[in-house]
Formats: sequence, C-alpha cells, structure tokens
Amino acid sequence: MPIQNPKYNPNQWLLRYSKSWLRYTLYFALTFCLSFTILNHLYPLKVNISYSPVITASDGSVINAFLSRDDKWRMQLEPVEASPVLKKAVLLKEDKYFYYHPGINPFAIARAFSNNILQNKKTSGASTITMQVARLLYPQQRTYANKLSEMFRALQLEWYYSKDEILQLYLNLVPFGGNIEGVKAASVLYFQQSPRQLSLAQAVTLTVIPNKPSSLRIGEQNERIVNFRNKWLKYYEEQEAFPATEIEDALLEPLEARRQEAPKVAPHFAYRMYRKYKNQPIIKTTLNRQVQEKVEQLAYNYMQRLRYQNIHNAAVLVLNNQTGAVEAYLGSADFNDFAHHGQVDGVRAVRSPGSTLKPFLYAAAFDKGLLTPKMVITDVPVDYAGYRPQNYFGNYNGNVTIEHALATSLNVPAVKVLDQLGVYTFVQKLKQAEFSQMKQMGHQLGLSLILGGCDVKLEELTLLYAALANQGKYSPIHWLQQDTTQTETQLLSPASAYMVSQILTQLTRPDLPYNAHNSPNLPKIAWKTGTSYGRKDAWSIGYNKKYTVGVWVGNFSGEGVPELNGTDSATPLLFDIFNSIDYNSSDGWFQQPKGIGLRAVCTESGSPANSFCKNQVLDTFIPGISYTQKCSHLKRIAVSADKKYSYCTSCQPATGFVQQLYPNHPPELLTFYDAERIPYQQIPAHNPTCSRIFKEHAPVIASPASGMEYILEREERQQLMLHSNTHNEVKQVYWYINDKFLRATAANEKVFFEPQKAGRYKISCTDDQGRNTDSYITISFL
Repeated sequence: MPIQNPKYNPNQWLLRYSKSWLRYTLYFALTFCLSFTILNHLYPLKVNISYSPVITASDGSVINAFLSRDDKWRMQLEPVEASPVLKKAVLLKEDKYFYYHPGINPFAIARAFSNNILQNKKTSGASTITMQVARLLYPQQRTYANKLSEMFRALQLEWYYSKDEILQLYLNLVPFGGNIEGVKAASVLYFQQSPRQLSLAQAVTLTVIPNKPSSLRIGEQNERIVNFRNKWLKYYEEQEAFPATEIEDALLEPLEARRQEAPKVAPHFAYRMYRKYKNQPIIKTTLNRQVQEKVEQLAYNYMQRLRYQNIHNAAVLVLNNQTGAVEAYLGSADFNDFAHHGQVDGVRAVRSPGSTLKPFLYAAAFDKGLLTPKMVITDVPVDYAGYRPQNYFGNYNGNVTIEHALATSLNVPAVKVLDQLGVYTFVQKLKQAEFSQMKQMGHQLGLSLILGGCDVKLEELTLLYAALANQGKYSPIHWLQQDTTQTETQLLSPASAYMVSQILTQLTRPDLPYNAHNSPNLPKIAWKTGTSYGRKDAWSIGYNKKYTVGVWVGNFSGEGVPELNGTDSATPLLFDIFNSIDYNSSDGWFQQPKGIGLRAVCTESGSPANSFCKNQVLDTFIPGISYTQKCSHLKRIAVSADKKYSYCTSCQPATGFVQQLYPNHPPELLTFYDAERIPYQQIPAHNPTCSRIFKEHAPVIASPASGMEYILEREERQQLMLHSNTHNEVKQVYWYINDKFLRATAANEKVFFEPQKAGRYKISCTDDQGRNTDSYITISFL
C-alpha cells in the first residue's frame, strides 16, 4: 500500500490551477481589448466606397449607369436585391460559419496553418468573408504580416457593422474581372437583370468567378466556368442546400452570357438625373420602363417616315396626372443621330410655342369673367399700334364664338382677348407656372406672345396642360420615387379648366390629322396643336384623366420646313402614344365641377338672352364671375316713317316716326363687311337738321397707327393709307392732316396721302355726326 504525501491535496492544486488560468485569461482579454482600443484609435476604419451612379426605373430595373470615380463598374446592391439563393450559395462556399465567429475563425486558421506546414504549400485558406472584405477595402500583398493587419481590420468591421451589413459589403466589392466589381454590376452587365432575378445556376456562376476573376471570364471561358460551377452545384447537392430538382435543372442550364454595355435607356433623362442627383449611388426615378420603351420605339419609327420631308428630330414627355410623376422622357428620337444633333435634349430646348398657349389665355379670361364659351367675338383685320395679326390661313371669319376661335386656333380673336385681359396679367399666370422666360423677360413681351412671340420648353408646356387635367392645379414634376411632396398652385379655377377641356375635345376642327375622322382608334383626349413662325416647331399636347403627353417635332438645327405643322407632323405621334400607353382608358372623362352653371344665351352675341333674342342656346358660365350684361346685338332706333333718317333723343319729333330694331355691329366688323362686300342692314342717316354733337362712337383710326414712326423712301414717293372704323349709322367721314382738310370719303373707304416733309403729323377723322378722333405719328425719310 503506497504511502501518500500528507502535504499533497489534489483539490487544492486544481483550485490553484483554475485561478491561474482564469487570471491569465483575464490578463489576455484585458491586454487584447486595450491593444485593440489603442490600435483602433491609431488606425481608424475607413469605409469610403465609390459606387457607380445607377439610374433605376419605377420597377427597380437599371435603365442607365455611369462609371464610379475610380472608373469601376461597382453598383451598390440594396438589401432587397440580394436573393436568398445567392446569399446561401456564397455563405456555403466562402464562410459557412460566418454568423458564428467574430470576424476571425480560429479553427480555420489552425487547420490552414497545420496543412500548410505539413504539406509545405498552401492547400486551404482561412479567410472569412469579413477578412475578405477587409482585404478588398485595404488591398495589400499576401504576407503573414499583412494577414495580421487583415485580421485587425476584420475585427474592426465586426465591431462597427452587423453581419448582414458586412455580407452586403462583400457582395458589393467582390471582383469579377476587369473593372467589374460587385454582384449587381456583374448581374447587370453579364445577365442584363437584377440580382434578385438570378436563377440558381446564374447565382452559383457569380459565386465561383471571384476565386479566379482573371481566368474565369464570362464570354471567353464559359465552358470552363460551367465545369467549375457544376462542381460546386454537386457540392451543394451533397449538402442538401437546395432542392434536388432545382440543382438538376441548374446543372443542365447553358451559360450563354457575355459582357455587354451598361443599359442606355432614356439617355437624356439619365444624364439629367445624374447631374441633378450625382451624390446618390442609386437614383430611384419614377420612369415607367414599359411606357418609356413604347414611346422610344413609336417615336423612332415615326421619324423614319418624316425624315424624307427633311424633318429629323422629335421630343416627348409623358406625365402621370394622378401622381405628378414623369413616366417617359424622350429628349430626341435617336440619341446616336450625330448628323442631326440627336444628343440635344428637346424636352429642355427653348422653342417658340406657336398657338399652344391659347387655351390658358381663354381659361384666364373665363376666370376674369370676360368670356364664356358661346360668347361671340370678331375675327376681322385689326391694328394694334402697328401690330396686325393674321390667321394661319390668311382669312377672316367675321363673328365667331370663343369655343370656335379656340377649337380652330384663330389668331386674331386670341390677340383681341389678350388685349382685353392684359399682357401683364397673362404673364403673371405663366410666371406662376414656372415659365423661365416669363421670369426673365416677361416685362418685354407684347401681344405677339400668344402667337408664339416668346420662348418656352416642352417640359413647361406639358406641365401647364397637366394643370388643365388636374382641375386647374399646377404641380411640379416628381422625378424620384421618394418625392411625395404635394406642392400645388391653383393656377386656374376648376370651372375654367373644365370649359377649356370640353372645347379641346371637339373633333370638328382643322387640326385633326388627315383621315383621322375615319380612324377606329382615335383616342379620347383633349389636345391642342401649335406651329411656330417659319414652320420651325410643330407641337401637339394632349391629356386625359391619367396622362398628359407633350410632343414636339422639328429640327434642332432650327431649319424650317414648309411641310412642318402641328396637325400633320406632331399629332399623329401623339395619338399613337395615347393608343399605346392608355388605349380605351378606364379612368373615364372629366366631370363637371360644382362651381359651374348653365344659362340661356343669344346665339348672335353669346350674352344672356334679351327680349328680342329669338335664337338661344345653353352656355356654361361661372356664377358670380362671368359677365351678366344682357345681349345688345340689336338696338332700337327711332326712324322716319319712310326710313330715310334716324333720330336721336334730341331731334326725335313728337309724331311721324317709328321704332325699329337694327343690328348693333361694332365698327371693325362693319369695315370688314364693306371690304368683303358682305351685305348688312344699315341704320338710316342721322337727321341732318340735328345740331347735337355726339361724343360716343367716334371713328377709330385704324391706319396709320397712333404713336408710330414711319420711315419712308423719298425717291419712291411712298404714301400712307388712311382708314377708319366707324359706327353703323355713319355714311361719310372727313380727313384732316395737321388740321388742314384733305378729303371726304365714304365710311370705311381707304384714302392715301403723300407726306412732303419729315416731322410730326396730326391725323384727324370726323364723321357725319360731328364726332372726331385725332392721332399723331412721326415721319422720317431715307
């Protein structure tokens, strides 16, 4: 029996050993933490990744992209884009214990170290995904010292980032050869799709390439890649990582991918978004890819037909009225058409609007109470201080209704309405709609602006028409999905917007394209065309409840084309786009708003019917705003029994006269009737024995224009025309030059005189009622 040492106690030894181990462990932990804290302070972690700016459509697909600052295709992957299949394949291959270690896997390090020592070469690696991220962030030569640095950075990453964030960094930085980094860039450039749409075979392909990115190039070594891919697919099958049927299909899936260029959808739009939001790695726009691609194809095919007319460029903007989002943006029909300046952005180009501003002029006049749709206005020659507007076809129509004047886009009535409303008032409206030229030069514009005498952009016009579709509310464009701001300006009343929309929906108008009446696919839209002076710009802008579409057609060079006009050059494309993106719209049509009423008006004047108005029609109006003066298209005149003379209240006899209704035509209409030899009922000459001098209805000197300077060539012996507009009852007028009698003429007859010297001239016209008008002009000679 052995003799035991009475001083030896196993329990005491174990206790002392445990305390020592605990003490040393604590010392090590404290030393490690202190060292890490010091090193972390001395060498802070910096994660500053330069991503490729990516433009995405509303469905998240990439429509355009740009190189990063260091010339890499490195597209930032969003968390929702990394599919579970891709994550699982990466983790099983690269680091199956990723979610369990602190950035360094000591067991993997020990295994790799022992294998390398025993076999005297590298047979397996010990780099975790976190360590690989550290190496990608801080690339260095592969040495043992640098491996320690890599481990330190891995610990920093684990300290500052979550596991999912670290995995996200790995997927964003992993190399795929050349200047392609990250699975998103690889997925887009190799497979033309988002990473979330990758099949199992595609996901595994992208998993294995980073091992040998220089020797496994898609498009060059596809067969070798497939063999390598299938090796890992079989490993996943052994691990039962994915369903057997899916792995079987993946093994048979061919690899036909090759490197392609980054998507180039909507290049003008993409460049604009890049410049506007260049600090964002992912610019999530509202562009509807399907609508955009339809518009691009329609415009390209359409312009192939027009190029034989020497018309080469087109621009289109599609806005969603319900969201304010831009769904299609076409700066030109062919971005690569360098011969015809295809890289110019027609949506932002400054052009002449032609007649496209007329609907807003009439709407503003409706809101001021000046007009209603059935009101009659004169379409006759007129002179505004030397400015003589003409209609598109050079003809005049006499009396026309406001709705007819707008539907047929008559120029003269539009200028007359602008003169009544005031240029300043209309310019202020356009300033509210963010028209750039109105802010810069609005004070310099005159009556010609309503016929295209100003500069506008397709973007501005389309937004303005969208206000008509939104009950007169103007809202800026929403470019980004996250832009949910609701900034609205009540530019027009819902009533005036509705009245204009009803007029612009009419089909009995000259700007309906040829043969469109017989087309079974005529879209239900309100639209307006425009053609600029010199036929350099053709416009057609239309809307329904869902969309507003603006179309411009012309040449970016500014070259005019005789065949170019809004009706035949732009409207067919507008109709094609609506039929493609919103055929037989289910949104219905605009409903009559509450702030609108109906009333009976006289068809002769459009004013509320009077007792003598025989023909009446219903007209829309704005209660409390629209004018209420009753119709005065006829006036009661006291005439002699033989109807040879008329009497005023001063010379009306006690007996021997009768009261009769006569047309109350304005003087400019009478002048037009006389010039065109259109018969009308004249008021008998005023009683010649009456001594009363009238002040009302004095002659209006139409020519020469008051206040103007006329420069004449003396050798040509040029003459000036004298012409006046007079009241219905006037038969004769008398002309005076510098208070010297020139001659007497019939009312509305044109007279010519030859100035003899330069200087200021006084022109006087007196009618046979004794009413006089003076006008002053200046004459200069060359």
